Amino acid sequence: MRKRYAGTAPLVFPILFLALAGELSPLQGQSERAIRDELLGEFDTSMRKFLALAEAMPAEKYTWSPGEGVMEVGEVFMHVARYNYLLPTRNMGITEPEAVEMDRMESLRDKAQVMAALTQTRDWVHTNVGTMTAQDLQSETSLFGRTVPRWSVLVRLVAHMNEHLGQSIAYARMNGVVPPWSR
Repeated sequence: MRKRYAGTAPLVFPILFLALAGELSPLQGQSERAIRDELLGEFDTSMRKFLALAEAMPAEKYTWSPGEGVMEVGEVFMHVARYNYLLPTRNMGITEPEAVEMDRMESLRDKAQVMAALTQTRDWVHTNVGTMTAQDLQSETSLFGRTVPRWSVLVRLVAHMNEHLGQSIAYARMNGVVPPWSR
């Protein structure tokens, strides 16, 4: 018997599909804040899995890679952490955190530092995105050369995380680590 996903996906994906297809303004039945909160919920689900997987991976595997020229375990985790900062700062008008060395982030492999960075980015996204107003979220920005409402940057953020979550799950299983939520 197949497990059902218990989360907000049944509500989020139809709303996002219609909104992105131009068939539904976020103001029709769902406010930008409701969309923001749903997307932050999806963000939280992915971050919980990233943190659980980062914790489950042995520290000595953070430098493991499936092949030459392919991202290492720790590099994938730190790539996600870095982009949790980059997408909102570059595309949502949020000020970059001062104490973070963005150019160095993806080189970290120490498990404790990686765990701390993932946690810090999660909290930073919530603090900064969570206070955005409906007007902030609806205002236009540029994302990969397209003009989009700022709330769509959150869609990209979650999609990016989930792409690398799948990669990290494969890495874990290749190293004999079962994702904690799959046990």
